[in-house]
Amino acid sequence: MFGISWGGFNGLQIAARQPEALKAIVSCCASDNLYEDNMHYMGGCLLGDQLSEATVMFAHTSQPPDPELVGERWRDMWLERLDGSGLWIKKWLEHQRRDAYWSAHSVCEDYQAIKCPVLAAGGWTDGYTNAIFRLIENLKVPCRALIGPWGHRYAHMGVPGPAVGFLQEVLRWFDHWLKGKDTAAEEFSELRVWMQDPVPPSTSYEERPGRWVREPRWPSDGVAPREFRLGYRRLYEGDGGTPAPTGTLSSPLSVGLYAGKWCSYAALPDLPHDQREEDGGCLVYDTDPLEHDLEMLGMPEVELEVAADRPVAQVAVRLSDVLPDGRATRISYGVLNLTHRDGSEVPQPLEPGRFYRVCVKLNGLAARVPAGHRLRLSISSTYFPLIWAPPEPVQLTLRGAGCLLLLPERRRREDPPLRDLGPPEGAVGLEVGQVTRPEHSWRVVREMVQDEAALEVINDEGVIHIPEIDMQIRRRTEERYSFRQSDHTSLQGVTRTERSFARGDWQTTTTTRTVLSCDAQNFYIHAQLDAWEGSRRIFSRNWDETIPRDLV
Repeated sequence: MFGISWGGFNGLQIAARQPEALKAIVSCCASDNLYEDNMHYMGGCLLGDQLSEATVMFAHTSQPPDPELVGERWRDMWLERLDGSGLWIKKWLEHQRRDAYWSAHSVCEDYQAIKCPVLAAGGWTDGYTNAIFRLIENLKVPCRALIGPWGHRYAHMGVPGPAVGFLQEVLRWFDHWLKGKDTAAEEFSELRVWMQDPVPPSTSYEERPGRWVREPRWPSDGVAPREFRLGYRRLYEGDGGTPAPTGTLSSPLSVGLYAGKWCSYAALPDLPHDQREEDGGCLVYDTDPLEHDLEMLGMPEVELEVAADRPVAQVAVRLSDVLPDGRATRISYGVLNLTHRDGSEVPQPLEPGRFYRVCVKLNGLAARVPAGHRLRLSISSTYFPLIWAPPEPVQLTLRGAGCLLLLPERRRREDPPLRDLGPPEGAVGLEVGQVTRPEHSWRVVREMVQDEAALEVINDEGVIHIPEIDMQIRRRTEERYSFRQSDHTSLQGVTRTERSFARGDWQTTTTTRTVLSCDAQNFYIHAQLDAWEGSRRIFSRNWDETIPRDLV
């Protein structure tokens, strides 16, 4: 089996069922944990990408079949699809903790159930990369891992580049496990990653400089934790400083407007902006300029001793590479719903004022921070819209003496030459004509009279024409995430989609609109679905749903 995204999930899930005929799989940009690593509840926090993904599926499930493929039945089939499309976000919001809905299909519940070899691939700007570290560590079968600089794409089409000859690697993998060919089998239980060199902050990159490095096993003997303590506005090692005094923070809701997407598709300017835009609402700790290059490979962790003045609170932690000119590039981050501090199966409210020791796991990385640069740790109590904010404003209190940053330092070494992965290859692409101009934008808007801020995203592919089937297709998606002042009950996500198909005198259009809002007790969903055949509307439905908040 070979697939990406949900196709990659399916490969892992079917492998866990152990069908006799399945001898090997290739799983790309996929996860072993449907609750935390599938656009839902990172660290127990509601991801904004949950609304985004639900919107995509709302649009997909409303589209008609092609009359040239199914004949006169197309209209009845379309109406049946429209009638059964439903609201995916409603189902997901009904399961705000890690219950059987998620665990039943998460292979992390029993890694040993997978009996066939696994090739797991992904990218540093994808949302699913952490799963690759867990798979190669926990599977008892041969597992090869490949992580490049890419977003949510196959590696031979990877952006940011460099893309590689991934299909050739897949062929070698299946030749070995299905045909018994000797194709460098010693590589078939390795972790190979793109060690990223420093870059200035940008919301998109065509290429990420760096080099390929290899670890023959994971966890690696060549990676060890490097410990930094929190001092007064600084990070220090060993006895090189004094612990930070107890500090408080209550971040404005604007912290997070420049965070980018949880899962980058590298199709929009959807990567994080200069982190100086965010740091004003955070507690910030910098190292001195590094005396030597620092290479990191793995998942950083931050240990905090923290108290909150409300029963529901969250913390977001960002790790940045600060250039000598002051610009700050985010290289990893992590979030934690503090009611999930002991796990997401049975979250527990906080006792206001009580200190808890918690561990925030940051996303996996492979990054080189050169001498002369600084590392920055930024801590905030909100990170909207990447994660939905808690029901009301929260003040966090940190005991600096009880806080640590643990970095996975890869010891400096002379890496042996690695086999070249080769140039990307693939089939000749489908001929497509661009009829109208596409539009891609990512805007942060601040309206000063009402004191409202918003992130507005447009992903409009324009109208394309596919000559082979003489079809014109239009796909447009808009997203808007907004809030007023410091009012946590004003948070709102609004999405709109349009999908149309046309051939000759046959023309169909579907539009959707989804609104997610909240108060301190509930989430509210309002959704609309309309469908047109030509200029005649043939279907319309509205939904209004109320879902209680469950410590989120």
